[in-house]
This record gives sequence, C-alpha cells and structure tokens, in this order.
Amino acid sequence: MDKLCRIRDLERAVMRFEADFEAHFGLSLNDGMTLCTLAQHEKMCPGDLGEALGLTASNMSKVLRSLETRGYVAREMCCKDRRQFFYSLTGQGRSRLATLDCNLIDLPEPLRRWLETE
Repeated sequence: MDKLCRIRDLERAVMRFEADFEAHFGLSLNDGMTLCTLAQHEKMCPGDLGEALGLTASNMSKVLRSLETRGYVAREMCCKDRRQFFYSLTGQGRSRLATLDCNLIDLPEPLRRWLETE
C-alpha cells in the first residue's frame, strides 16, 4: 500500500511539474522531451521516438507536427523507403532546447526526492 501511495504522489508531482513547465516555456512536457531526445541522436523515425518517450503513434505524430510547425524539427524522407520519415532538430530547435532550464521551475517535493536518489 505504501508503494502505491508513493507512486500516486510521484504521478501528481509529475502532473504539477508538467503544468508549470508548459506555463513557463509554452511547450508541453512531451514537446520538451522530444527535443531532448532528438538532441541525443542525429535523426530518428517517429516509431523509435515514440518508443523512447512512451507515447502512442498518434500522440507522437501530434507532438512532431506541433514541433515541425514551430520550426523546431525538420522532417526528411528516407532514401530507401519513401514512406518512412526521419526527424531531426533544426538550429531553431537546438536554440529553443537550450532555453529549457528546469531549474527555473519549482520542482515538487516527490520529484526532488526521487532525483536526489539518482
């Protein structure tokens, strides 16, 4: 029972952090995590991105469409399979990612404790 309550507290803290993140940066947490993940790879296909972030194909598609509209990611067709696309960060996306300083947001206590154990 104790673990379940701690998981509940952690989930609520993540939801609170996500709301603060969006209010402060104008991006969803999924947007930010996508930028961060793409920064660690030259390019990725949506399926691999979705798997890395734990998002469904539909949600990943929405996030990528939003980021592409803002100019943060670029889509390129795969040369081997013209139905497959790859996404990569643009210069504007790298600049935007550099502004996402989570220290500017008050970290809820359950998240702070969890991160301190890492």
